Amino acid sequence: MPNLGFQELIVIFLIILILFGAKKIPDIAAGLGRGIRDFKRAMKDTGDEIQKSATSDTPANKPTESSDKKE
Repeated sequence: MPNLGFQELIVIFLIILILFGAKKIPDIAAGLGRGIRDFKRAMKDTGDEIQKSATSDTPANKPTESSDKKE
C-alpha cells in the first residue's frame, strides 16, 4: 500500500469537507472519539473480567473431588 503524502491528505480532507460540510465535521469527529473511547473501555473491562476469573479459578480455591466425597 503506497504512503499518503501531504497533497493526498489535503485532497481527502477537501472531499470530506465538501461532502459533509463544515458544521458536521466536529460532530462526526466527536462521535468517532466517543466510539473509540467506548471500545477501549470495553476492551479493558473484558480483560479485567478475564483476569479476575482466571485468578478466582485457581486450584487452591477450587474444592477437590476427594474432599467432596465423605465416607
